[in-house]
Amino acid sequence: MRRALSVMLSCAALASTACASGTAQTAGEPSPSGRRAMSYERPQYATTYERRAYPPVVIRNATILTAAGEEISSGSIYFRDGRIVAVGRSVDAPADAVAVDGTGKFVTPGIIDTHSHLGVYAAPGTTAESDGNEFPVKPNTSYVWAEHSFWPQDPQIPLAIAGGITTIQVLPGSANLFGGRSVTLKLVPGRSVQEMKFPGAPYGLKMACGENPKRVYGPRGGPASRMGNMAGYRAAFIDAEEYLQKWEKWESDQSGDPPERDLGKETLAGVLTGEIGINNHCYRADEMMQMIDLGREFGFTIRSFHHAVEAYKIADKLAEAGTAASVWADWWGFKEEAMDGIKENAALLTQAGARAILHSDSGSGIQRLYQEAAKAMFAGQRAGIAVTTNDAIRWITANPAWVLGIDDATGTLEAGKMADVVVWSGDPFSVYTKAEQVYNDGWLVYDRNDPERQPRMDFELGQVEHD
Repeated sequence: MRRALSVMLSCAALASTACASGTAQTAGEPSPSGRRAMSYERPQYATTYERRAYPPVVIRNATILTAAGEEISSGSIYFRDGRIVAVGRSVDAPADAVAVDGTGKFVTPGIIDTHSHLGVYAAPGTTAESDGNEFPVKPNTSYVWAEHSFWPQDPQIPLAIAGGITTIQVLPGSANLFGGRSVTLKLVPGRSVQEMKFPGAPYGLKMACGENPKRVYGPRGGPASRMGNMAGYRAAFIDAEEYLQKWEKWESDQSGDPPERDLGKETLAGVLTGEIGINNHCYRADEMMQMIDLGREFGFTIRSFHHAVEAYKIADKLAEAGTAASVWADWWGFKEEAMDGIKENAALLTQAGARAILHSDSGSGIQRLYQEAAKAMFAGQRAGIAVTTNDAIRWITANPAWVLGIDDATGTLEAGKMADVVVWSGDPFSVYTKAEQVYNDGWLVYDRNDPERQPRMDFELGQVEHD
């Protein structure tokens, strides 16, 4: 199934034009053998994202935090056609470029949130908008995709954009052992989720360990314990291995009908082939170690633990495993497995050489991720840990880009990368600072000083503002 699975996964991530030029068939086209094309041979929910046209832009005389190891005072950045052309102290730009005065301001890459439920737990937060968990159905719902719940009119989206967010990973919730597929989105207004889907971004798989699955399913036949959770993971991946082998055998023999598709096993097979990364809700250090062992058993590496309030206890092991930790600055203590958090978590992870990330898991917190990074940075510095502003900005830009598999396209301010750029009113690690301009792929999606550049969802158009 590796070839067929690769077609299904890549065509879900890439633009439909890219799929049409590959091995996948569009609707109505015959397969190479002349028969009717099957579903696995067609594009699977391909992105229809298109970059918005915008004039070239040059920002001058700003402090630029590139997230690539360099802080440039009195620096400039020039981008056009959605790509960064040059960054430095002396940057040439043509006369037709829109000039932005960055005096006294800071420029950073667009902020990336690895853990968002925007659109699947949309405002105003009634039961009608609660679409993030497929429960209580069964512990393994790896067959569901978050994008099929996503509501692009969520009024929380413009608020996140105003906080400097340019990219999000939308995840299912954490009620189940396997919650389903995540999707990575460009945070721009769109009529459908496909119009927002980040081109080329791989899918993720949401998994959850600990209290949530056993609390939800203990009274419903299990799992009722952590050992039951682990048995559930192992059984599912054993089934996925067998499913993968059936497809590989069929592709090798090319005889008879293909195996019957199973959407859940298809996703887990994508994990086994390395085409889908695991984002694992997990709080306790001992459980994270168990999950790392699970990966070794089945030949995959967990991309990131999420929440991970005890990650600091195994920071060296996470660095050794190549697994990131998406954490909060100071949010813990709300249940037993979340009791042992410390404010120095991100700083200690960085000191050990692990990839630390600040995530939100909140429609409110996503609006202030830069402040979360500031809190975590200063907590580390107060403890005597040598955390730099470059480390802190990477917690919300470059490191999350790596987790989402899009670090070749975004996450740092370097020539050739997407022009995902935020202009801040001052130091982004100050509580007094606000995002003044947000460029997504070179398009000015938000301007605090221009009401015409402050997107609103159709859902909000009927609301009238009064003095």
